[in-house]
Amino acid sequence: MAARLGVRKWGAVPAAACRNPLASSRRWSRASADSVYDVVVSGGGLVGAAMACALGYDLHFHDKKILLLEAGPKKELEKLPETYSNRVSTISLGSATLLNSFGAWDHICSMRYRPFRRMQVWDACSEALIMFDKDNLDDMGYVVENDVIMHALTKQLDAVSDRVTVLYRSKAVGYAWPGPFSMADSSPWVHITLGDGSTLQTKLLIGADGHNSGVRQAAGIQNVSWNYDQSAVVATLHLSEATENNVAWQRFLPSGPIALLPLSDTLSSLVWSTSHDHAAELVSMHEEEFMDAINSAFWSDTNHTDFVDSAGTMLQYALALLKPTKVSARQLPPSVARVDAKSRVLFPLGLGHAAEYVRPRVALIGDAAHRVHPLAGQGVNMGFGDISSLMRHLSAAAFNGKDLGSMSHLTGYETERQRHNTALLAATDFLKRLYSTRATPLVLLRTWGLQATNAVSPLKEQIMAFASK
Repeated sequence: MAARLGVRKWGAVPAAACRNPLASSRRWSRASADSVYDVVVSGGGLVGAAMACALGYDLHFHDKKILLLEAGPKKELEKLPETYSNRVSTISLGSATLLNSFGAWDHICSMRYRPFRRMQVWDACSEALIMFDKDNLDDMGYVVENDVIMHALTKQLDAVSDRVTVLYRSKAVGYAWPGPFSMADSSPWVHITLGDGSTLQTKLLIGADGHNSGVRQAAGIQNVSWNYDQSAVVATLHLSEATENNVAWQRFLPSGPIALLPLSDTLSSLVWSTSHDHAAELVSMHEEEFMDAINSAFWSDTNHTDFVDSAGTMLQYALALLKPTKVSARQLPPSVARVDAKSRVLFPLGLGHAAEYVRPRVALIGDAAHRVHPLAGQGVNMGFGDISSLMRHLSAAAFNGKDLGSMSHLTGYETERQRHNTALLAATDFLKRLYSTRATPLVLLRTWGLQATNAVSPLKEQIMAFASK
């Protein structure tokens, strides 16, 4: 079975394919001093572990030595907890395809996940909305707890322990590249020093070590970044009554977007981006007061003005006359009854983008290359997209016997992903700023823009196609 998984081809997620995962044991070993690896992935979070899995299951890497360095302990779920985690990710169809390509999606299906088939986005300052869905109401994406994804990736790493070595509780503290006055002068490879003093070498170093990436800093790659004036509050919420709960909801408030993501018939996950002071206040509120604040944020019309509502109604009427099409009906979000104890936490938000994704023998993926506002739900999907792109280029290089650390194919990855990621970063930053105001001219502009976009089906389909990658 493991051998068949190793040559599984990249393809779509099977429509009904959720099989029981293969139970396997993990053979764990330490790297010997100055061991030479073909690829070292620094950082074993969701993106780093997925990168190691993709390498381990690629047919053209079966004769390669791969190492994953993870500073933390091994993350396994001995038993799926009854309480849902407050840290979840929206997984696009493209990301699900990646996870399926090396078997991790099977494990996720055997645990728990929630598909969503519609997404409704609307403005708190007007009646404008946009509804994303498909004609046959197929899945648009999935909401999965990060712990579940991590467990699935760990299981798949266990199954290829003969090809991928994982060093848990091991952190790289120094990197050196071949060059003048470098400790790596005698070797063409990257030298890595670990916290315990041991060293190793690699032909290609992949940095998946977060937005404060040590790999990026050591490589001298510039990073454009800034902190937003917002923090995100996350929590697990109980709905007032059981529903089909297959819609992802997002409302743009002047203080920041609030999103409700489905977890089960009775549970949803909250992501509320707001000012630092308001976020701290929300976290410390009494439960009933917190519930009232959430329901008001989704239902209240206090930010509406008669002028904007009238102008929006006129445009909506004109659009209906010009192009009478079937428009998805506005849906009302579910009301919230209570919050899971201790699930309320906050974290600060920011944007970041590396000027370069690659240098000779180095590639950056995930948050090491880019950091994005959560309003589009694309953070981990951008990282998984990086993996899909980098694997195409590395697999071709391995098949053709090329040096894995050569810029000849690494630049192809950089070009491909920077085009996609830069556009997404710019779009989310623009939306964050556009909706963070009550100024009437801008409210009217975004109202008309949202209404026009919702009326043009081809444009909505392009947006969905871009987000699903």
